[in-house]
Amino acid sequence: MTTENWEPRTELIEVYSFAMPVGEKKLIQKIRALTRGGASVVKGIGDDCAVLRLPARHELLVTTDFSIENVHFRREWHPPELVGRRCLTRGLSDIAAMGGTPLAAFLSLAVAGEVPQRWVDLFLKGLLELAEEFGLPLAGGDTAQSPQGIQADIVVVGSVPKGRAVLRSGAKPGQSIYVTGELGGSAAALARLTDAKPLGAAYAKYLRPQARVAVGQILRSRRLASAMIDLSDGLSTDLAHICEESRVGAEIEEEAIPRTRVGRGQQVAMEFALHGGDDYELLFTSSAAVPSEIEGVRVSRIGRIVRGSGMRLIRADGKLRRLQPQGWEHFKTKNW
Repeated sequence: MTTENWEPRTELIEVYSFAMPVGEKKLIQKIRALTRGGASVVKGIGDDCAVLRLPARHELLVTTDFSIENVHFRREWHPPELVGRRCLTRGLSDIAAMGGTPLAAFLSLAVAGEVPQRWVDLFLKGLLELAEEFGLPLAGGDTAQSPQGIQADIVVVGSVPKGRAVLRSGAKPGQSIYVTGELGGSAAALARLTDAKPLGAAYAKYLRPQARVAVGQILRSRRLASAMIDLSDGLSTDLAHICEESRVGAEIEEEAIPRTRVGRGQQVAMEFALHGGDDYELLFTSSAAVPSEIEGVRVSRIGRIVRGSGMRLIRADGKLRRLQPQGWEHFKTKNW
């Protein structure tokens, strides 16, 4: 699928205007026919529970994430294949943030009766294509009819060597703060969609975010990361999580934050990089010498951990200002 001159398409509703004709049993059969087993799956779809094989001397990682229509995506903005891909990316990114290896995925999908079967088929296509890229089997889940809209819950199970999971609580004063990739592209794209502007190829990163699983594994195996989190809710909010769990403060250098470039190479607004979510990059702390590139992914030092609490932003003129977490938070009356 090309993203060249991609823009919100209201005609998607018309193209998929026929109602969903497949019942639950047949839908499960369709999903089962599309899935493949894996070395970690002893028994997958077809029983009350899946049976998984855990590698020797490893601990289990389990994460779950919702993808809810009109909260995480809109049918008029997001092609169904990309909704499926992004749904799985959310779970894979959590496994990456622990330095783990994904073993199996579970999908619970609730759709309203007016949702066309074609939309569901393409959603599954996107999700399963990404699963194939990671050699990740879909080992089970659930289906149900929703009173309205679409709700998808992805569970990803992974493993990590015993005692080696990278937690949010390991940051220490004096350590440096790093981030992978570039930030703010997803928030900038969302702003354009809200304003009904075309995205174009420059925003492909927003449409197809990459879970940094290989980078997370290297940071864990080389003992480079003392604390880590994935950037799903925004830099300011996710860094605050590390500070809270580690009981430390942080100072961030504004000019060091790697902002996505779009259009004619123009950087996105600083507010997008600081508070926008859905980047799925890795934010981590380290006292070691960290390479500027890992697995072909840029790594940038953006600040340091300090004693005390709270976060401060060092402006380009050297002045400090308090940095408040202003990223995404459910149940807030207003997100940034």
